Amino acid sequence: MRTHVIGASIIAAVLATAPVMTITNGEPDGSGHPFVGVMIQFIPNTDFITVCSGSAISATRFLTAAHCADPTLPVFVSYKNAPPFSLATDFTQGSFFPNPNWCIGCANGLPGFDTPPGRRFATLPAAGLIDTLPMGTNVDLVGYGVQGFLRGGGKPEQIFLFTRYFAPSLLIQSNNVTSVEFIKLSANPSQGTGGICFGDSGGPDLLGGTRTVLGVNSYVTNGNCAGVTYSQRVDLPDILGFIHSI
Repeated sequence: MRTHVIGASIIAAVLATAPVMTITNGEPDGSGHPFVGVMIQFIPNTDFITVCSGSAISATRFLTAAHCADPTLPVFVSYKNAPPFSLATDFTQGSFFPNPNWCIGCANGLPGFDTPPGRRFATLPAAGLIDTLPMGTNVDLVGYGVQGFLRGGGKPEQIFLFTRYFAPSLLIQSNNVTSVEFIKLSANPSQGTGGICFGDSGGPDLLGGTRTVLGVNSYVTNGNCAGVTYSQRVDLPDILGFIHSI
């Protein structure tokens, strides 16, 4: 069965030329969110692959970020929660469908980036749901990739286990230009919250204790993946319309 991979948002990275995001200050997810998977794409004539996270919203649709892959090349999706992985037995090949309104260098987002206004699956939110949620609403972050950093003597080294991780976070309601398209989430370990980091782009931000995807992991504001993180809202009518069109 071929998977349709839907890239519904953008993040502060371009294909394989920049890092993508994962979960920090979290714990192994195990079987907690079996609808969250990892997507890879092989970059021709190189030794590199892109790695992103995402969520199954049906048996054939996988929701991730539009920046994550080249739509002219195949992508591969797995829902296995930890290594070892076999391309032959653990991954399903799919086709990538980025939002056609995605663009780089538009306006009002992270500088230089913008977006247009048998298994249990993740569910999509009602339009405008996020605007009804109070400050401090619980949000569950799930994804694969860098879980933290090894520090001491030189540049910090990333801890990348290629394992699905989970961490709690809190919604930070704000009224600024980015809130039209992005949600802001706490990534402060001292407050008991986790965050996204390199390897987790496209992973879901779930309304606490549910399978409802509020947003897809998008960008951080520093190399430590700390403080606050930002995710593309999925509850926007044009984003929901695009997802339903695939």
